[in-house]
Amino acid sequence: MFTGLVEEIGTIKRVTRLDAGARFVIGASTIMSDMARGDSISIDGCCLTAEEFTSDEFTVFASLETLRRTTLGHRDVGSKVNLERALTLSKRLGGHLVSGHVDAPGAFLSANKTGDAYEVWIGAPPEIISHCVQKGSITVDGISLTVVEVHDDRFSLWIIPETWERTTLSLRSAGDAVNLESDLIAKYVFRLMEYRDGAPAAKDRRLADLLEGGSWVAR
Repeated sequence: MFTGLVEEIGTIKRVTRLDAGARFVIGASTIMSDMARGDSISIDGCCLTAEEFTSDEFTVFASLETLRRTTLGHRDVGSKVNLERALTLSKRLGGHLVSGHVDAPGAFLSANKTGDAYEVWIGAPPEIISHCVQKGSITVDGISLTVVEVHDDRFSLWIIPETWERTTLSLRSAGDAVNLESDLIAKYVFRLMEYRDGAPAAKDRRLADLLEGGSWVAR
C-alpha cells in the first residue's frame, strides 16, 4: 500500500523490451536510502517490484498486462516518473490508501493557473467517474489528490504549488495519458451497491444474505 504522497521524480535510464513485458532501469536518489531487493515501489501509480539496485538506480519488470493497462507502455528513456516507497506502519498517512493497482488510463486535459495554484482537468472513463465524488480522493500518476468537480467524462482538481513542483503534473501537456486509481473505499461501496441492487447477487449469495440482514456463514 502507498499514501499517494510522491517522494521524488525519477528518470527512466534504460528500457529493455521483452516478449513477456519490459524491464525498466530507473534513476533515483531519495528512495534509494533503504532500498531492498523485492521492495514494492509506486512508479507513476503502478506498484512494481525492485529486482536489482545500485546507489542511484533500480530495476523493475512490467508484465504485458501492466504495459497494456498503464502509461508505462508508452514511457521511454528520459521519461520522468513519480516515485514512492511502500507505506510502513510507522509512517503518517498524509494522503489516502493507494494500492498501486491502476484502474484505467485517463487524459490530462488542461491546467490553468489561478494565483499560486492550478486548476487541472482530467478526462476519465465511466468506471472511474462512477467512483468520483466532490471532495473525494483520486490517484493520478501515483499522486493522492482531491476531486473538486465531477462531470460525465472528466473531473477537476486544484493543485497546490508544493504538489505542482514536486511531481510530474507540471510536465504534462493537453492530451497526455495519465494513470488513474479510484479511491479504494469508493470501489468497495460501489460494489456493495451493485449487490444491493441485485445485479451480481447470484455470484455470491453470502454477501447478498449479509446485506439483507442475515449472518455470514462459511460454505
